[in-house]
Amino acid sequence: MSADLLHPVVLHHIVNSLQWPALRPLQEAAVEPLLHGHDALLLAPTAGGKTEAAVFPLLSRMAQENWHGTTVLYVCPLKALLNNLLPRIEQYASWLGRRAALWHGDVTTSRRRRILRERPDVLLTTPESLESMLVSVNVDHAEFFGQLRAIVVDEVHAFAADDRGWHLLAVLERLGKVASRPVQRVGLSATVGNPDELLHWLQGSGRGEHPARVITPDLPPPTATATPARPPGEVELDYVGSVDNAARVIAGLHRGEKRLVFCDSRALVEELGQKLRGHGVTTFLSHASLSAEERRRAEEAFAQERDCVIVSTSTLELGIDVGDLDRVVQINAPRTVAAFLQRIGRTGRRPGSSRNCLFLALDDPGLLRSAGLLNLWGRGWVEAVVPPPEPRHIVAQQLLALCLQQQRVGDRLWQDEWNGLAPFDGSADVIVRHLLEQGYLESDGGMLFIGPEAELRFGRQHFMGMTAVFAAPPQFTVLAGRTEIGRTDPALLTEKVQGPRLLLLAGRSWRVTYIDWSRRRCFVESADAGGKALWMTSGAPEGLSHPLVRAMRGVLLGEDPPVSLTHRAAGRLKEMRHGAVSVVHPGGTVVARTVNENLYWWTWAGFRANATLTATLDDLVDPAQSYDDIRIRLRADLTREQWLAGVADAVERICLPDIDDKALAGLKFSIALPTRLAVATLAARLAEVDFAATVLREPARFTSLG
Repeated sequence: MSADLLHPVVLHHIVNSLQWPALRPLQEAAVEPLLHGHDALLLAPTAGGKTEAAVFPLLSRMAQENWHGTTVLYVCPLKALLNNLLPRIEQYASWLGRRAALWHGDVTTSRRRRILRERPDVLLTTPESLESMLVSVNVDHAEFFGQLRAIVVDEVHAFAADDRGWHLLAVLERLGKVASRPVQRVGLSATVGNPDELLHWLQGSGRGEHPARVITPDLPPPTATATPARPPGEVELDYVGSVDNAARVIAGLHRGEKRLVFCDSRALVEELGQKLRGHGVTTFLSHASLSAEERRRAEEAFAQERDCVIVSTSTLELGIDVGDLDRVVQINAPRTVAAFLQRIGRTGRRPGSSRNCLFLALDDPGLLRSAGLLNLWGRGWVEAVVPPPEPRHIVAQQLLALCLQQQRVGDRLWQDEWNGLAPFDGSADVIVRHLLEQGYLESDGGMLFIGPEAELRFGRQHFMGMTAVFAAPPQFTVLAGRTEIGRTDPALLTEKVQGPRLLLLAGRSWRVTYIDWSRRRCFVESADAGGKALWMTSGAPEGLSHPLVRAMRGVLLGEDPPVSLTHRAAGRLKEMRHGAVSVVHPGGTVVARTVNENLYWWTWAGFRANATLTATLDDLVDPAQSYDDIRIRLRADLTREQWLAGVADAVERICLPDIDDKALAGLKFSIALPTRLAVATLAARLAEVDFAATVLREPARFTSLG
């Protein structure tokens, strides 16, 4: 057995302290490759034992090879997840007389100073905190990171899907440079559609240079093209029609059980939470705009209760332990099958229990999206994790961060810090030149260093803004006395109201008593009822993917999801199919005129493909360029002949979407790029050329076009 290869002390405690009869299949499979220093991607559902699968072999290596200093980093996307993991990893490290410690934005200064003095063997942290350590003058980088041997990246799929992944990769390359050795990389992930590509991405500049393996408990995971049997689980789809009805259903069902309810927005979490409390349900809330203390109290109380509900955004989708769940309820649908797999994986952990999820659709779009997503799930389909293309703004951020870290960097040597990893290689010369021209960098004697414009833009609070790669909309901190409740959007504090200004936050109503505009603080006191929750988003809209929208089209064409449908859901789907006969067709797309004389092309292509099609067929679309996930508005005066001529060669001249200059505000560090490169970055991220070409090749059916 591979478990016998673990250090004897680790094996002793697994048997005697944890009282495990054996390792789980994933943990057994991970022992040998990780002990041999292989890079790896460990794939398993939520609660599949991934942390132990990585930590037990690495602690064994630490003891067997006599590692000293901070030799293992454990990186997570969420501070709450790190807090949750710390006691377990501290326990495992203590078996060998080793120590683990936590470093993130909520850790006190005194605790950080102690960590610098007494370096732990395992450091649990975030990429942003690693960046802050690298640019800090208070951290001796060579002393602290010089012994680094291995890095574990938990929930690696969550990183890779956005710009935090590019930031993480760049930071890992710089850490490897400080350590002067290849650092073993181990990713932990739920099921993804392209595991080999994800591991290849995680390896960074080391890809192909040393062994790497995707490790699964048994069979390989489903892929974006495979169609294995539907995963097990009790799944039901219901149509309730409103938030009020959703609250009634949740309050009436599964009494005496612990239920986790997922919503797709913070405002919906607040509204549903308040209504559940109105039905006498013990309810807790969790979302990103609640204070860390408020979330912690809610999650701890929920873990200790039995008959209760916690309503959450995706903050509880990842592996944070909230106790033994009985039920998961999904309001409408998540955007991806991968997110659904994470959520349903929170249940079925007790022996004899099964995974389950109840979908409650609030409206027709929610019902259609739920049914489409469940059809994809039923086919065993899971999205591929694709890093955002052309992260030029992250390159600019990394160049500035490197100059902060080293004070001065050779103007011919800077790319060596990322070991030739694209896009942090010679292709970034144009960005370096721009940073010099605009004063973000200065050059003297062949060396680059931070310039006055970087000091002006990012220098506040010791360049704290340099460590995070997302531009967050401004929010006001809400305080009841000295207690922080959370944060709210300033739009709620400026809109005209009659009577007292009421907010809804943490599932409770608050009356605003004072607003400190200069410090962005809002003081409140408890109110009996009422209030509103609102948070604005920044950046380009995400929209739905082509595969999901096509699955929704399939539902309208008669495909039922392979789950239990309530009479309400089945009846409503039948009505929706009857009403959609003029906008869906099994043989291709549909061009149809509505009763108000607007002309639409029903592509069922997804948001990004429609954005690409709109740019490509610029002469045919409405000047307002109106499009969404399923259709594009065309010129009202368009004739059939003009349409046929306009699309005849379109597949040979597909264009990237147009970008509004205002959208650049959502791309942090875009001001450190030439405008044309910032626009090109956003255009590449909004485009979906392959799916747009697929749609252009399909025949179009004309239902009302002269």
